[in-house]
Amino acid sequence: MILSRSKPVDQTGKNAVRKQENKSAVPTYEELIQKRDFQGGLTVLEFERNAGKITDESDLWLAYCAFHMGDYNKAYNEYKAILKKPNPLPDVYTYLACCQFMLGMYTEADESAKKGPKSRLQNRILFHLSHKFNDENRLMGHHQKLQDILEDQLTLASIHYLRNHYQEAIDIYKRILLENREYIALNVYVALCYYKLDYFDVSQEVLINYLNQYPDSISALNLKSCNNYRLYNGKAAESELKSLLEEVATNHYASDLIKHNLVVFRSGEGALQVLPALVDVIPEARLNLVIYYLKQDNVQEAYNLIKDIEPSCPQEYILKGVVNAKIGQESNSREHLKVAQQYFQLVGGSASECDTIPGRQCMAACFFLLRQFEDVLIYLNSIKSYYYNDDTFNYDFAQAKAAIGAYKEAEEIFMLIQSDKVKSDYCYISWLARCYIMNQKPREAWEMYLKMDTSGDSFSLLQLIANDCYKMGHFYYAAKAFDLLERLDSSPEYWEGKRGACVGVFQQIIAGREPKETLREIIVLLRNTSNPQVEFLTKTFKKWGKDNRVTI
Repeated sequence: MILSRSKPVDQTGKNAVRKQENKSAVPTYEELIQKRDFQGGLTVLEFERNAGKITDESDLWLAYCAFHMGDYNKAYNEYKAILKKPNPLPDVYTYLACCQFMLGMYTEADESAKKGPKSRLQNRILFHLSHKFNDENRLMGHHQKLQDILEDQLTLASIHYLRNHYQEAIDIYKRILLENREYIALNVYVALCYYKLDYFDVSQEVLINYLNQYPDSISALNLKSCNNYRLYNGKAAESELKSLLEEVATNHYASDLIKHNLVVFRSGEGALQVLPALVDVIPEARLNLVIYYLKQDNVQEAYNLIKDIEPSCPQEYILKGVVNAKIGQESNSREHLKVAQQYFQLVGGSASECDTIPGRQCMAACFFLLRQFEDVLIYLNSIKSYYYNDDTFNYDFAQAKAAIGAYKEAEEIFMLIQSDKVKSDYCYISWLARCYIMNQKPREAWEMYLKMDTSGDSFSLLQLIANDCYKMGHFYYAAKAFDLLERLDSSPEYWEGKRGACVGVFQQIIAGREPKETLREIIVLLRNTSNPQVEFLTKTFKKWGKDNRVTI
């Protein structure tokens, strides 16, 4: 303190002014890039370019900033312009290949990378391109050239991730984190791997380590919202992204991903406006567009989108199975149904999926298509606690129960379904009607028919009621159903069914199991038919009625 006071007052004032000037000075682009402020660096570089102060080196830094901001198209154009200048750096070809790779221009990226000098960066980009081209031999060749350095190991981890080897990727990331604890961004990668393994709660815990220091990270908040979607619902997920919506509007980074995820969180709202443009940008966009088409019953569009995809992960196998099953059922194609059954069996029988919920659903679907309903129920029973209020699950579960003759349980499960779309489906109506009949409730089945509009489905339901009621001894409703069928189609079979049902009702009246007054209705039903046997039957019924004081 004494030494500082010994300085002249005017000199101290000058130092203060100089410090203030330095503090307010515009930082250089080098300083901004060092701080990873790529937007700031780009702004300074573009200002210098407009002022005519740009150099070949600053051109490279401008492209570098654009690339790290996620504006790959701008970086691509900058590198192309640099390559048109005399004697460009050979490494620019490798940088250009990185931009082309991020833009999905894989063939062009391959050509550009090969023009660049041999380097670790060139090997890494060619390693990724080998994966994109599904060239296993070439992939292994570049794999062998990787070294035990940070960038190469991160590249290897990313390839493990892309090949669905999530645990191997986690092992690499955790080893790097042990050696470099300051690389906390790796926690996001580890969390993403756990997300892919369906450990959503573990993913959230790992993610907190990064979000505590960088609460505004787009990648981390997006992943957190995806975990919330899986753990809770779309609203909980969307609430996490609200803070990002304004930033995404002006930031190229992750904007497509955020838009895509919002469509998913909002149950497909805006799908046709967002997803088609992202089909070749975000892998999941194609799959989610297929799901959207399936939900809209546009099966052909779903099939067109997925038919040429060679599945490489359980989700793709499952989706291809579902689409083929829908096509097979609608077109009565045994070939599509067989393909669907094989896809479901591949997932459900795999070592990694056999004990997961989707894996068990796949095995249930496989046996459903094979009509082995006892086996279907083994798998559905094992996961029913997770789907108590799920209409789709209950629909399949009830059908399987009814198929094995457990009609009482099937009826109870059918009644849990709330979806109007499912309840208006003829399959639902016919199965529930059958359950009513088998559970001694023929009147409820008959009332279901009365509520239906005249159509091919109503005619089919009438046939089901007629035959099932006859089989179960509910002759009164069988007679009513056969009478209507005979009026709609004068087939001799319907007369024979009506005749047998009327005789059955008569026997039940004699046995005291039907009210005597029902005899009057039966005679009216018989008279609707012009057949010689009618006279004999009505005469017999009337004689019994007269003897037993029944007013006819």
